[in-house]
Amino acid sequence: MVGTRETRLIVLRGNSASGKSAVAAGLRDRFGRGLALVGQDHLRRVVLREHDRPGAANIGLIEAVARYALDAGYHVVLEGILYADRYGPMLERLRANHRGPTYGYYLQVPFAETLVRHATKPIAHEVGEADLRSWYRDLDLLPGGVETVIGADSSLTQTVDRVMRDTGLDRLPTREH
Repeated sequence: MVGTRETRLIVLRGNSASGKSAVAAGLRDRFGRGLALVGQDHLRRVVLREHDRPGAANIGLIEAVARYALDAGYHVVLEGILYADRYGPMLERLRANHRGPTYGYYLQVPFAETLVRHATKPIAHEVGEADLRSWYRDLDLLPGGVETVIGADSSLTQTVDRVMRDTGLDRLPTREH
């Protein structure tokens, strides 16, 4: 078992440029201390510098970091593309082993909007439309109906407000230290 009955595990999934990192940062800004951000891109690309492939080492690292933070009493926001076929078993283990509530959100953005949003990113000159098209999976949901789909019509503020409200983070105290 992992975490406590009070810790929240929030999983934000979706395609590239769907707003996952922005929502995670918004949750952290709104909540304050006591909320850990576990980002797939950071752990996979920066820490391990590996490609996203089935069975890659980053999958276990993501799970270990999330477990550690939950056991230390942090609420955890785990965000990334996190393809269902590659990351689903790890996410299911976290869900099954977490003592507190777990919430899943899938940010659904049509491919045309993905292109528009991607053009504003610092890596836009390195990653082109062909790459984005090869990565894009329409509604790559986890089995069992464990995710709430949030569409592109929900603004960043609306999405952060919704997750704060749904998870109860808007009613919980932050850490003092």
